[in-house]
Amino acid sequence: MHKYSARMITNKLKAIEAARAKIAALEKSIASELNKELAALPAKYGFDSVAAFAKAVKAASRGAGKVAVAGKVAAKASTGPKKRTRAVITDAIRAEVKKLVEADKSGAAIAKALKISLPSVQNIKKALGLVKARKK
Repeated sequence: MHKYSARMITNKLKAIEAARAKIAALEKSIASELNKELAALPAKYGFDSVAAFAKAVKAASRGAGKVAVAGKVAAKASTGPKKRTRAVITDAIRAEVKKLVEADKSGAAIAKALKISLPSVQNIKKALGLVKARKK
């Protein structure tokens, strides 16, 4: 190895070490700025304590129906259609499905008439043995 080559390697290693030191200083600076910004968040959003702010953040992350605003609780605005409640399939509904299938009603028509989902209609038909076997 030449003297010149060894000096180049040494200079490159020193440059790498200097870059690492610069990165460490930047990371420390970013961490400090981030801490300051996080500490200012409760006041920025009108909360008088970190605990009230944390409670509101937890409620929002759980998708709670109410969101705390400026330390008070307000109703959350609806962003889409209401979520349907799960239908309870009773023996009466099963009997009605059977009656409508025998009356040659479509699965979609049955689902709409009984206010249940099409997959529920299909499951009931299958359980009652009213589904034709597929041809292979």
